[in-house]
Amino acid sequence: MSVPASLSRRTLFGASLSALAPLSPLVRPAWADDMPPGSMTHDACAGAGPTRVAAVPGPTRKLTIAWNENAVCTAAVPVAKAKGFFARYNVDVEYVNFAGATDQLLEAMSTGKADGAPGMALRWLKPLQQGFDVKLVAGLHAGCMYMLAPADGAVRQLSDVRGKTVGVTDMGGPDKNFFSIRLKEAGIDPDTDVQWRQYPADLLPVALQRGDVQAITDGDPFSYLQKKQFGLMEIDSNMRGEWAHIGCCVIGLRGSLIRNEPVVAAAVTRAILDAGAWLACNPDEAGEIFKPYAPKASAADIATMIRMQGHHHQTLSTSFHDEVVRYAEALKKIGVFRPSLDTARYAQRVTQDVFQA
Repeated sequence: MSVPASLSRRTLFGASLSALAPLSPLVRPAWADDMPPGSMTHDACAGAGPTRVAAVPGPTRKLTIAWNENAVCTAAVPVAKAKGFFARYNVDVEYVNFAGATDQLLEAMSTGKADGAPGMALRWLKPLQQGFDVKLVAGLHAGCMYMLAPADGAVRQLSDVRGKTVGVTDMGGPDKNFFSIRLKEAGIDPDTDVQWRQYPADLLPVALQRGDVQAITDGDPFSYLQKKQFGLMEIDSNMRGEWAHIGCCVIGLRGSLIRNEPVVAAAVTRAILDAGAWLACNPDEAGEIFKPYAPKASAADIATMIRMQGHHHQTLSTSFHDEVVRYAEALKKIGVFRPSLDTARYAQRVTQDVFQA
């Protein structure tokens, strides 16, 4: 797979992590007893899905997973290899670091250059309308996007954003879409009542200091580190209200893998979900595992980010379908989807339950 150099300074790679470590003892989380049907199972820190998923029979199945290696919200991917979750299901995964456009990623998956990827629902849902042969198979976790502002600034709460300018890294990015949804919910038109300006992630705090913007949005690790370094306050996030119980990041697989090798599709999905559940219960060790991918953050910082995110929230089947419908309805209200879109039908087309018999 290739990505034009202009899209990113990051390079593609396919390399294994250090030798697989033994699985740590799993500890039953306090939140497990309260999980709704279709969400993470009540087993000790086990991911959502059936209790038993078959390992891939025969020789180890090699797969390619594309991911953005700098995004802490994808920590389940390296954890799945480092803690042996892929090996448990007889899957050997090669990673490809992909930071290009979403439609390029979906095209790569559709054509078999990658077998799957974790990604943000609000980044994938619009491009999936183009008919890529990719299915969303699970909600991996909730939360990881933030709106920040100076502690002594004019923006103290979401309603203060009216008439202000907000800095973002991508005018079509998931954080811009999410906080547009939140503003709409607060009675603020994100198109006419707010101005948006695009900056590279590391220049967002500079724009705040210069007064060019009054608030910024992004995700971890950038948001956490900028909040810490510049003394910013959190105005809003997708770990508030109902959104704290809706998947932020999802797992996508190429459609041909699901159709032709359903056992493999179920195995790799379950491995990633189990890894996500494990890191929710073991954030300190997960921080150490992810540290090589976030060199500006300490392992303790990464562990704190993981604790702030909703890695205890995973969804499948009807629950996952309903979350996609909820997102699609919200995107209609901010003009990303056309008003006539049948969101239930759309969700049915782009999602797949890989554990269904």
